[in-house]
Amino acid sequence: MGLKTMTKLIGTLLALSAVFCLILQADQPKSDDVIVDQVRIKLTSDPIVKGGTIEVNSQQGIVTLTGAVGTKRQKDRAASIAKKVKGVKQVQNNLVVQKTLNQ
Repeated sequence: MGLKTMTKLIGTLLALSAVFCLILQADQPKSDDVIVDQVRIKLTSDPIVKGGTIEVNSQQGIVTLTGAVGTKRQKDRAASIAKKVKGVKQVQNNLVVQKTLNQ
């Protein structure tokens, strides 16, 4: 086997292993810390929810939302946003609606 052929073969094997690693990594569930960070970012950037005083926790992909919001719409929207984050298996919505937050 010539040097050029060997170099091409090694290059091809390296490229295939990199692709294989990316595929495996994509299938792995996200860690709870990553889930919490992504939920917080989405809640904060949402014009309806606006982050508020919402605390986000996650254990094995089960997200718990606690705290207070000003409207039922914000409460429902927060749960909907959290459910859409990759890696979230379930959302426990313990948010409380406090009308004084909306004034």
